Formats: sequence, structure tokens, C-alpha cells
Amino acid sequence: MSAASSFPNQDAVADKFASLGDGDKAFIELLMENALQDERLIEGLQRHLDRSAKASFLNTLKLEKTGEWLGNTAPARLQIRLMETAKASQHPVYAAFKTGLMRSGGLERAYPKV
Repeated sequence: MSAASSFPNQDAVADKFASLGDGDKAFIELLMENALQDERLIEGLQRHLDRSAKASFLNTLKLEKTGEWLGNTAPARLQIRLMETAKASQHPVYAAFKTGLMRSGGLERAYPKV
């Protein structure tokens, strides 16, 4: 069971977030279907955001689109963790990701105001 939970590693998930093509989106959606893979997904996302923060070029539009896509695609159980990840740093990378995530409205759909 531990072998199944250790695949994929956070670097592989981060690579999928970095390219985010149709095949990569399908891979990430498959990860989101299994609650046992949530930790790998979040770790991979954090690795991707950290890599983006160290890059010489800041592609805020791509980061916003990644946040928006994740907010629209992720199940309700992940919405709070995604927002926590977006608020983990004040770096512009995290701010751009948070902008897209908030634009998607995923957190509000998962937990509507009473």
C-alpha cells in the first residue's frame, strides 16, 4: 500500500503543473479522484510554486490560469487545502495563483455562505 501512495512523487506532479497540457490535466484530475493522493497533489503543487518563485521569469498569467483551473476542477475536500497553499507565502507567484483560485469560486461552491 505504501508503494501506491508514494507514486507519483512531488517532482513528477510539479512537472505536470508546470506544463499543464491536456494529458497533464487528465493526470492531475486522476490524482484528485483518489483522496489517498491528496498529499502528493498538494506537495507537487507546492513544489511547482516554489520552482516558479525561483525562476528568472514570472509568468503570472499561467499561474492565474493554473489556480483557476484547479479551483474549477478540484473536489470540495481539496478547496481549503488549495487556499491554504495559495496563502502560504506573500511572493507574487503565490499571489497570482491565489488570484486565479479566487476567480474560480471553488471555495465558495464547496462551502457556501449560510
